[in-house]
Amino acid sequence: MKEKKLDVYELSVVLPCLNEELSIGICIEKIKKVFEDEKILGEIIVVDNGSTDKSVDIVKTKYSYVRLFVEPEKGYGSALRRGIKEAQGKYIIMGDADDTYDYLEIPKFMNYLRQGYDLVIGTRFKGKILPGAMSWSHRYVGNPILSGILRLFFGGKISDSHCGIRGFSKVAYEKMGLHTTGMEFASEMVIHSLKKNLKIIEVPITYYPRKGVSKLESFKDAWRHLRFMLIYSPGYVFILPGSIIFIVSFLLTINLVRGDIYFGGRNWGMHVLVFSSMFTLLGWQLLNLGLSAKSFVQSIFLEQGKIFNKIVKFVNLERAMIFGLTLILLGLVIIFYIFYVWWKNNFGPLTEVKTAILALTFIIMGLQTIFTAFLTSMLQIKYR
Repeated sequence: MKEKKLDVYELSVVLPCLNEELSIGICIEKIKKVFEDEKILGEIIVVDNGSTDKSVDIVKTKYSYVRLFVEPEKGYGSALRRGIKEAQGKYIIMGDADDTYDYLEIPKFMNYLRQGYDLVIGTRFKGKILPGAMSWSHRYVGNPILSGILRLFFGGKISDSHCGIRGFSKVAYEKMGLHTTGMEFASEMVIHSLKKNLKIIEVPITYYPRKGVSKLESFKDAWRHLRFMLIYSPGYVFILPGSIIFIVSFLLTINLVRGDIYFGGRNWGMHVLVFSSMFTLLGWQLLNLGLSAKSFVQSIFLEQGKIFNKIVKFVNLERAMIFGLTLILLGLVIIFYIFYVWWKNNFGPLTEVKTAILALTFIIMGLQTIFTAFLTSMLQIKYR
């Protein structure tokens, strides 16, 4: 059995670096000053992610006490994951190397980490944003919207989910189980911490104008954050819209089968029924996909959704198959009824098109249910 590596330092500060020759030295000197003033036994780790300027040379020649690593895989998350992996501290503080974050504020983070908080996140919005530090679109549109979506989807009260300076314990980081390599790493850290009920707190900070050229690609990076949150939220992507579409469409279908609906000064019948039936099937398919996706997310990321777990235990493969077969049988009964009506009319003219659409809808729903039950069961397979 592999022995667990003991912490060598109390704190490791990890700085991802990409062409930061104007600011990397300033950040290192501030961190070193905090170590000396606060008597912190710590280390500084710089992870270069493909710099083409003098950043690496500056670190090598002026700051020999800094641990320098080169991460060939591109991406903000890749650089941070490498640095955190190499860190030997009990606690880790990560932040950008462009001097936008004041590392003299490290004691604020250490205070809460020593109290037992798992994740301490800086918040620029509850602190101070200096002129020129953040564009209008990021300050009033991008960051608030993305942080709001994260709160809506995953709960919590994080006001600045994309703040780059944050501290956490090595133990908490291992519980998070992070995988992403790009800018969405910041969102993933918050989401996993919330889902695994880690102890989180925000710390107001001051945000400064960066030195050098920004590496942010506003729309691309925003989409990566949003994309990750959506992929991780089957309830909002599949189950919620699926439920709304299915309920509305199914009720409309049933009413139209019984007879035309008078609305807006005219009768609505066959054409609307065709569309309502299609949307009923769409809604049912989204619900089925949501069940499979939710099952996958919970099994892979080891989430503990009590309500969903109870549903899954009750709606197992066998019960779902029985329900699907019942829907198919219901559709077949309706088809037999149509055949009976036709027989009663001596196989003459047949006007049961609406009833036939309803029968087809039930049969397809039944087939969707059965196949989804098998898919969900496959996604729940666990191997040691």
